[in-house]
Amino acid sequence: MTNWRWWLCSLLFVATTVNYLDRQVLSLTYEEFIKPEFHWTDANYGTITSFFSILYAIACLFAGKFVDWMGTKKGYLIAIGVWSLGACMHAGCGIATVLFTDGIESTAALKGIEAGSNIALAVSTTSVYLFLLCRGILALGESGNFPAAIKVTAEYFPKKDRAFATSIFNAGASVGALAAPLLIPPLAVKFGWEMSFIIIGALGFVWMFFWTFMYDKPENSKHVNQAELDYIHQDDEQEASEKAAIASEKAIPFLTCFKYRQTWSFIVGKFLTDSVWWFFLFWAPSYFSNQFDAPATSGLGQALIFTLYLIVTVLSIFGGYLPKLFVERKGMNPYSGRMLSMLIFAFFPIAALLAQPLGMSTNSPWWPAVLIGLAGAGHQAWSANLFSTIGDMFPKSTIATITGIGAMAGGLGSMIIQKVAGNLFTFAENAGASFSFLGFEGKPAGYFIMFCFCGIAYLVAWAFMKILVPRYKAIEY
Repeated sequence: MTNWRWWLCSLLFVATTVNYLDRQVLSLTYEEFIKPEFHWTDANYGTITSFFSILYAIACLFAGKFVDWMGTKKGYLIAIGVWSLGACMHAGCGIATVLFTDGIESTAALKGIEAGSNIALAVSTTSVYLFLLCRGILALGESGNFPAAIKVTAEYFPKKDRAFATSIFNAGASVGALAAPLLIPPLAVKFGWEMSFIIIGALGFVWMFFWTFMYDKPENSKHVNQAELDYIHQDDEQEASEKAAIASEKAIPFLTCFKYRQTWSFIVGKFLTDSVWWFFLFWAPSYFSNQFDAPATSGLGQALIFTLYLIVTVLSIFGGYLPKLFVERKGMNPYSGRMLSMLIFAFFPIAALLAQPLGMSTNSPWWPAVLIGLAGAGHQAWSANLFSTIGDMFPKSTIATITGIGAMAGGLGSMIIQKVAGNLFTFAENAGASFSFLGFEGKPAGYFIMFCFCGIAYLVAWAFMKILVPRYKAIEY
């Protein structure tokens, strides 16, 4: 039997890795390169990251339909082509800012502009709009990665192998997060921040070349022999009967979904907690640079970000094991087992409350790196179980609808938290010692406020979910 399916799985892994790398270039070049060149404030950065969050969430609602409509091969090519183009376009924002702003002759002159002047304001405003355009294109393309990858696993793997195949390509997100601080800052230092966007973005075009020649449907692929084809299609009869059962199952209309407490429970869980993950993703490099003089271009800064995501990657693996333990050994129903697991994981982010006090009191950034890593691991474990609650309570015909509603809620929460964080950091920095919170002054006070929210968000979310759905109750429609 040939094993072509695993070669395609490796392509999915690479695509997901590139997806995450492209997403992180901005956060790893913001503080040292982009912020001083374009005279941005944290409020400007917050606007850009919040826009990406909400547009990505909206696009996720339609990405799956788009891939189904275009077909796997064309749909995936278009998705990665669009996001790679958007990633590379960031590099042109400097030149475009010069062209659209009077009185500037070259990009080299941008840093020399007097801070606070009218021309500095014009530069920051123009560049923000240009980056918004690029981030929007990036968000639209990146939203297609996971729907397309999941569709490929369904085409090329029998049921018993799909979870394993999915775990392999999904590991690309962790690998991308780990590789980003080791690759992107050195590229920016050696070749300029523009080339870091181009080089990382171009990886997607390289991937497209391999995808074009390697992918065909299993039945049409010259690399798949009959034995592998039989192995792939071993579940066809069972899947056909399941699809018939789902088709006969009455789907809950979109607006009717909002009448159920179970829907609002999922909405609250996503709204309050997705924002925490996106906050740490976009602001951690800036935090280490501002508070501990550990920029992303330094060896220390790279080690801190790498350590943070290494902790997230290793510990989050156990997120799916705990509810299984409660169900198999304690005899709990799946929903109750998941909710108990989520309560346990909700305590992990409390570690973020100690990140600022321990980091500042010891003047060591390693405390925040480890503690934020624990909070991130808690989020990933929480999120895996939160998604599983949909299947516990809703009919299969409505799972995709509820997932989309939750993605929108998570995107809205992320948009709000990014905007709030950016404005808060700018205000706190300008206010200086006149702004204080629990013993911290100025910008450190702003960071501590955000860490406090991140620390308690999961327990608050769990409490609301428990109030809305106190015990397991499947929806019958």
